[in-house]
Amino acid sequence: MAPAYPQLTTYLNEAGTDGYLINADGEDSNQYYLSGFRAMGNFVTLYVNGEVRLLVPDMAYARANTEGDGDSVRRFSEFDYGSKVLEHGPARAGPIVTTEFLAENDIDSVSVPASFPNGAADVLRAHGVNVVTDYDDTVGDIRALKTEVEIEHIRETQRANESAMAVAERMLERAAVESGVLHLDGEVLTSERVRRAIEVTLLEEGCALDECIVASGAEGATAHAVGTGPISAGDPVIVDIFPRNKESQYFGDVTRTFVKGEPDAKVREWYEVTREAYETALETIQPGVTGEAVNEAVCDVFEREGYPTLRTDEATEDGFTSATGHGVGLDVHEKPKLSWGGGELRPGHVVTVEPGLYEQGIGGVRLEDLVVVTETGYENLTDYSRELGVM
Repeated sequence: MAPAYPQLTTYLNEAGTDGYLINADGEDSNQYYLSGFRAMGNFVTLYVNGEVRLLVPDMAYARANTEGDGDSVRRFSEFDYGSKVLEHGPARAGPIVTTEFLAENDIDSVSVPASFPNGAADVLRAHGVNVVTDYDDTVGDIRALKTEVEIEHIRETQRANESAMAVAERMLERAAVESGVLHLDGEVLTSERVRRAIEVTLLEEGCALDECIVASGAEGATAHAVGTGPISAGDPVIVDIFPRNKESQYFGDVTRTFVKGEPDAKVREWYEVTREAYETALETIQPGVTGEAVNEAVCDVFEREGYPTLRTDEATEDGFTSATGHGVGLDVHEKPKLSWGGGELRPGHVVTVEPGLYEQGIGGVRLEDLVVVTETGYENLTDYSRELGVM
């Protein structure tokens, strides 16, 4: 049985709609959060009168009953889905079945997320259902406030994440320098090779990820470049890992910067200033402070030291070229944000703190931890050395 969501009920009352409707597969985080069910194909979740009611394809019916959080579960065949496919085609049959499901629940109007399928919305409206788009992502707001159980899930993922980071660091430590390029066990050490070791470690820890960043040298200055090719001595290497736990579905996120050999004075200065910006962000985080205020405090540090930020030049490609952080949960990027327009932080918000400095053609440094906002400030969910990793 799903918990009641008073915030969602309040939203429905203010919007003047009867229920909240999601039509998506189980990979959609709002869908999974409300339904507790992960399915490959699309299904329907209706939140009404404090209850979650599911409408699923017949093949998913048994699993939805045993694995999902629905207070009730109906299947497509109960609404004569097969004949509707023959009469209207598969693209319209599902939404037509949904209109009958809504009618059964005395629903004349629904709020839907901005991602709701346009074709399904057209069919619902054609059958007299008023469809109102929730552009504020109310379910996303609810998801942003983590329970103790969710925080523990994220903490568990972050522990696995740190194990993977340690593997990457040990590979760089063990590497020898030959003609300015790193070699490990007789072979050139590449970003791809480090990334593969990270992925294997995470699989052994029960986590998975689509990609991670091992970007050295100039690639470290390119936003979200994953990194390719041999790693050179003296270049800063940004390692950014953001896996999802395969059981709980919650993400972790951590970044560290390493240098094999002696970093030049510029890289050391970048890291010292970035570390100060990181500590300033943590000192600013507390309930009632906005994410925008945290970002402003970080910009103050960088600008005082003469580095451009997006606040001073929104088109800059050098300096502090990102936001301070973002929420983490069922998505690796979710609410709240530590950036312009970032709203008030509340206990239970889990956010990254990830300042960095970058210069195109040269490289960059970044330091990222994952913290949870508490009643009195924050708790750092990350337990890994925060020094520039020089080896």
